[in-house]
Amino acid sequence: MANKLVYVLNGPNLNRLGKREPEIYGSQTLDDIGAMLAARGEALGMTIDMRQSNHEGALVDWLHEAQDGGAHAVLLNAGAYTHTSIALLDAIRSIKVPVIEVHLSNPHTREEFRHKSWVGMGAKGTVAGFGAQSYIVALEAAAGF
Repeated sequence: MANKLVYVLNGPNLNRLGKREPEIYGSQTLDDIGAMLAARGEALGMTIDMRQSNHEGALVDWLHEAQDGGAHAVLLNAGAYTHTSIALLDAIRSIKVPVIEVHLSNPHTREEFRHKSWVGMGAKGTVAGFGAQSYIVALEAAAGF
């Protein structure tokens, strides 16, 4: 049986992990998180397709591609677009693939403008506040779909 394909999509500034505000986002890089996900995914019978873009349209295109490419699930850390992008909400609602919103920090303990999540309005669920482990928790949830 083929592995289940999981897209892991990361938005703006996540390419700066390990350098950007480590007191909030931790010291692990996006490559470190990708390696953790690949190892856990293999154990769960999942193949990880991890991507990052600072451009909203690329994230929208990849959500569409997840549907068209037969993805099992999408883990989406939309970064700041979480709080601003109706385009991402519409893209999530336009596909049947379940999307799990992921955050390294807990947006509800941060600035007021981070408390509203457009992405979360379309996501199956949200995992936030556990640093890099948030991605692993979301992947394990996706394994149950």
